[in-house]
Amino acid sequence: MKKVLLSIAVLAAIGMTSCKNQTEEKEETTEMTEEVKEIAMSETTFGVRGNCSMCKRTIEEAANSLEGVATASWDVDRKQIHVSYDKEVVDEMKIHKAIAASGYDTEQVAGDEEAYKTLPECCKYDHEMEMNLAEPAEGEEGNHHEME
Repeated sequence: MKKVLLSIAVLAAIGMTSCKNQTEEKEETTEMTEEVKEIAMSETTFGVRGNCSMCKRTIEEAANSLEGVATASWDVDRKQIHVSYDKEVVDEMKIHKAIAASGYDTEQVAGDEEAYKTLPECCKYDHEMEMNLAEPAEGEEGNHHEME
């Protein structure tokens, strides 16, 4: 009887150790997968012309509409957008083109003229305005039309 109980105890200990090793392997695999995803993510910042919070919404929606874009945030004062994206899914030029298709000039692509014509009057920016500014343009800060 002692041998049977001892055998059961040994088998139980081996079984628990085996389960623990499988759990640790699964956790390591998950961590490595997350690291690979982080490595594939890229970030970029580039200039985009625009005027107000309505422009901000349109510009960000254009960038975020692309598969592979994780986040897009346009700074109204600096006239620049910061985008986090999966470089395996989308490249930076596609982001420029999506924003330009919505009517806004980027540093590399001119905005679509037909889309520009449909923008609200407050969003019709000066095509010569500086973009990707280190500091807000003089007189620009606080000049933002609020969205309702």
